[in-house]
Amino acid sequence: MKTKGNKNNKINIVTLGCSKNLVDSEQILTQLRGNNMNATHEAANDDASIVIVNTCGFIDNAKQESIDTILRYVDAKNAGMVDKLYVTGCLSHRYKDELEKEIPMVDAFFGTNELPRLLKTLKANYKHELVGERLITTPAHYAYLKISEGCDHPCSFCAIPLMRGVLASRPMEELVLQAKNLAKNGTKELVLIAQDLTDYGKDIYQKRNLAELLQRLSDVEGIDWIRLQYAYPSQFPMDVLQVMNERSNICKYLDMPLQHSTTAMLKHMRRGISGERTASLLKEIREQVPNIAIRTTLIAGHPGETEADFDALCQFVEATRFERLGVFTYSHEENTHAHTMPDTISAEVKQYRADTLMEIQEKISYQLNQEKIGQTFKVLFDRKEGGQFIGRTEYDSPEVDNEVLVDAASHFVRLGDFAQVRIHDATEFDLYGEVCV
Repeated sequence: MKTKGNKNNKINIVTLGCSKNLVDSEQILTQLRGNNMNATHEAANDDASIVIVNTCGFIDNAKQESIDTILRYVDAKNAGMVDKLYVTGCLSHRYKDELEKEIPMVDAFFGTNELPRLLKTLKANYKHELVGERLITTPAHYAYLKISEGCDHPCSFCAIPLMRGVLASRPMEELVLQAKNLAKNGTKELVLIAQDLTDYGKDIYQKRNLAELLQRLSDVEGIDWIRLQYAYPSQFPMDVLQVMNERSNICKYLDMPLQHSTTAMLKHMRRGISGERTASLLKEIREQVPNIAIRTTLIAGHPGETEADFDALCQFVEATRFERLGVFTYSHEENTHAHTMPDTISAEVKQYRADTLMEIQEKISYQLNQEKIGQTFKVLFDRKEGGQFIGRTEYDSPEVDNEVLVDAASHFVRLGDFAQVRIHDATEFDLYGEVCV
């Protein structure tokens, strides 16, 4: 066991929350390694003398997980297992003053835009020459590419602007350079992420410029798939669909969190779109890209949601038949607009509504997957687990969507490679197939 004062100078970065946080951690890792420091991400041995916890502050469960993780490392510090403990990320940005009072054993708290200060505390220099470079912590064949920071939308339930600020797009040249560097190191799939992809460029180019960015990224040699996550429905730029059709390496996949379907609830949520326009937009997207997979997320139990609103939402999900869907229960976040509204829907009712929506989606997903039996798909293989090679089609994003399983006893594939797979069986969320030789 280590004792206090053991200076092995190993730094471990622990990441909580979404893929956008993961990219931030990868940037910290890149800068530290660029300073010739012994830094790692999610160290298996948990043997570092310095720990950086990159927190999430989005919803109650995520905040509690962040607090629990900080306290675990506080205990490790008290036991002499850790010398220094630093906390960064969304929770730290939003609640810094309170956290400093409540958890004084943390050596320093940093906000989401304080990477240079964090590095200075660690006696490292921010190296501008590393812009465009990034060490990734995902499997080498796919990487997240964060194209902007912050958000300008006034959604009632969302505290992200409080933690991440207003829209700040990254220059196109920097993103293309990073894509080229990732491709050189074996990345085949780019998952584009932002709080809202569709606003990209509005601040620095005075127009929504996602379509042009997609064109330039799709020209990068070695990138086989480009995937779009987190598109905002209001004022969706339809020229993106034209590029999707024109470029074979842009996945026919769109993650568009809709949150609800009725005009009354969308107004409560301050989403800037009506229920009718939402339905019309989905129809237009599917008409322009007939084989597209649309993923959405919904919120159950937002203040003001009546039984009639919930019934209408259930009907909407049944009628729309989303290829992928997730549901969150509403979290009452201070300093958001919705926090001024009475949170009168009980936790039990919220959970019941979320479960009901997912039961509807399970049936839809099962039916859609059954239709894939007998078809052949291009599959990118991520890992081997429990005697199965596990991969994804272009209609599935890492971590959150369906997977394709191939029996490792009967077939061999190299992880990080593509293979043609013929589907012979399917469940609600998995496909089973055989590699076509």
